Amino acid sequence: MNSKSLIKMFAVLAQSGSQALNALQPVAALLARLYVAHAFFLSGLTKIRDWDTTLALFMDEYKVPLLPPALAAVMGTMGELALPVLLVLGLGGRFAALGLSFVNVVAVLSLAEIAPAALQQHVFWGSLLAGIAIFGPGRFALDHLVLRFVPGASANVNANARA
Repeated sequence: MNSKSLIKMFAVLAQSGSQALNALQPVAALLARLYVAHAFFLSGLTKIRDWDTTLALFMDEYKVPLLPPALAAVMGTMGELALPVLLVLGLGGRFAALGLSFVNVVAVLSLAEIAPAALQQHVFWGSLLAGIAIFGPGRFALDHLVLRFVPGASANVNANARA
């Protein structure tokens, strides 16, 4: 086998592998959205289950900059409950990912001490959220469907169809 045919065979294999991975992008985006949304939504549910404890934590433990503790508690909890729903649906998917990224960063900055494992989890969530914000929520998202009906948005739909 000569070098040209070996290179051609490698190129065909690489292209086939690339096509297979591209086909998995919508599923990967959906799984990332579900995973991150689940974590934040459960955190929001925990906060509303015992609001007195939540307020106490925001007053004593979480030092959210620039906001009074009660307002920070309300805003954080609402963000953890509303944004994951949008993220799962893929409705305003990039907005939801950016909003949860903000909640994620504030959570890390608000704790004086954070365990290394907890920090690693926040970094992982942040990475997934960055991917969703940059590449879009993917084909299995309401954004993808809605953009099909917006005049002049077809270029955006086609660009994000693979994500």
